[in-house]
Amino acid sequence: MAADDAQVGVQAGIVHGDVNYYTTSPDPSPEEKFEIGVRFLEGGATGRALRLIDEALASNYVTNRVCFYWPLAMVSGRTRRELSAQEAARLRDSDRFLLITCDDSWADGVRVIRRLLDAAEKPDADVRLLMTELDELRPAQRTMILRHMELFLDGSIQDQMWHLTLRDAREQQKASNREDRVWKFFQPEPAAPRVRQPEQPTVPVSTWFKAVSGMLVSVPATLYIGLLLVQGGRVSALLAYLLSVVGGCLAARAGLDWCFRSVRRKAMDEGYAPTPRPGTDAPPDRFARRIDHQLAHYLAKYVPDGMDREVWLTWTAGIRRRIRDEVADAYRDTGDKVDAFNWLIRFRAAEVARQWNNGTLWNYRQELATPRRTMAIAMLGAMAFAAGGAWAASDAVQADWSAVPSVVLAVAVGWIAGSAWLRIALEHRRYGADKSALNKLSAECDAAYVRWKKRLADKPDDGEMAAWLDCDRKMLLDEALRHYRLKMSDVVAYAFIEARSGSATRARIKGGPWRYRKYDMKIFLITADGVRQCNARLHIEDGSLHDRNRLNYRFEAVTAVHVRQADDNSHTFELSLMDGQKFTAQMIGPELEEQQQPEDPKDVSEVSLDAAGLRHTLHVLEGVAAEGKAWMTRERRRGGPGLDDPGCPAA
Repeated sequence: MAADDAQVGVQAGIVHGDVNYYTTSPDPSPEEKFEIGVRFLEGGATGRALRLIDEALASNYVTNRVCFYWPLAMVSGRTRRELSAQEAARLRDSDRFLLITCDDSWADGVRVIRRLLDAAEKPDADVRLLMTELDELRPAQRTMILRHMELFLDGSIQDQMWHLTLRDAREQQKASNREDRVWKFFQPEPAAPRVRQPEQPTVPVSTWFKAVSGMLVSVPATLYIGLLLVQGGRVSALLAYLLSVVGGCLAARAGLDWCFRSVRRKAMDEGYAPTPRPGTDAPPDRFARRIDHQLAHYLAKYVPDGMDREVWLTWTAGIRRRIRDEVADAYRDTGDKVDAFNWLIRFRAAEVARQWNNGTLWNYRQELATPRRTMAIAMLGAMAFAAGGAWAASDAVQADWSAVPSVVLAVAVGWIAGSAWLRIALEHRRYGADKSALNKLSAECDAAYVRWKKRLADKPDDGEMAAWLDCDRKMLLDEALRHYRLKMSDVVAYAFIEARSGSATRARIKGGPWRYRKYDMKIFLITADGVRQCNARLHIEDGSLHDRNRLNYRFEAVTAVHVRQADDNSHTFELSLMDGQKFTAQMIGPELEEQQQPEDPKDVSEVSLDAAGLRHTLHVLEGVAAEGKAWMTRERRRGGPGLDDPGCPAA
């Protein structure tokens, strides 16, 4: 399942700083301000949206799209009582400074918005034709109107608007392949693949000295022995001498391969061993521990068929240490967070399971096993070298006692030089083998990176996330209305609280609000009989609701409503009832992530709380807490002083 494959076990918060969705240039044009304002409106941050669209409008930037989006930004998420007198006057007179320039779909939308605002002032107006016109708008305009004007309109138009709103919400809740794309929003931009470079060949100077000096001494001594045999005319000893030289070369070549295979296989066995040799496993730092945590998470996830999980984790403990150290060394100095290359950790863990299932995990043991032919050549060459050398040395000494020092030097110094050259050759072969393995691993990681990038190519933008979340709100609201057998016109006011559920993964685009993988949602319905509260847990990936519960209480039962801000910039909503019950919801968690590009936490909080509709929620619940049923009665009559009344009260 895609979403499960993408789970990040230790993710604290992803900030998509590479996406210029909500950010403007240092000196933005009016058009740029307007476009970013529209994105904020689509993302639910109406306060920031109105401010940017107003700035564009102040620079005389007026198009049909501006005429369409400006009134929506003004009324979005607000009732008429929440408008100040100045805002109401601007909205009433908007047709004077928002002039439609031509006929297009945006102009049609503007006309419908203006007719809706007029109809809201006439409770007994017949709006059936208006609803038909609204329904016939193009989806882009109709959806935005239904989404942003639902709270602002009431009276006879409210139920009909809700019917269209609910129909569109049902159609769009799973649109655009939601279930296969939402999880991608919570994935960071993947860091490029890196592999730990193999350690360069390291040969001490003393070893090089022994090898070179020993060769300079042993080779002349050996040649001198041959010269004595030639001068003495000892043909059989000379043949033995040549046999010894040839046997020694063959034995050295085959023995080097045999020794390398044995040493490398032993080293890999130790690296794969569940328990490291004492003193070979240094305690990992915090960075390596996080990588180890992720490796354990994915190895526990990709358990081979028929294998017990605990047994699997025990068997692969050594492999996990090896991969942990490789990945940690590759990324430690890059500044990348573990989340950014979590895809690589997952790939490496999945490869271990795949190799186990294919029976290739321990293939190195067969690949490094020394062939019998190599072993035979090494042993026969060594025997020929020893036998021929002994024969030749014996005859050389018999021919001339001056050969004794040469024999001693050839044997003793030759042994020292041979041992030194063996160490040098093994080190260079080790480096070559490491380089070859690295090239193979690098190619596999590059291919995995391309696949992962391609998989994330259709990551949803913040506007899509906000649209899906808005549909989920409508589904919960519809469920509450049906449960209590209410029509929309029976509800005096309603408000939502959307908070992060536990430690659910969170992410946001730079400049935008936080989005969560799971939400704790609360809806408050203000009716003539009191407050109906419905709670549910929302899984944003598929829009499903879980763990529902409901609560009813009188207006007088609400004693206090407020948002508490802590020093770590977390914001917690609190609702207190007269009987001592207290309902809390963490709107924004502590700012723990290290952002790639610094942002003002206050700006992040403002946008996140705005997108969560907190302004309207506090207006409703604070009114109930302060005035009780009197507030409800006055809210019922809020259609009285309308937009045409200059005395419309301030919010």
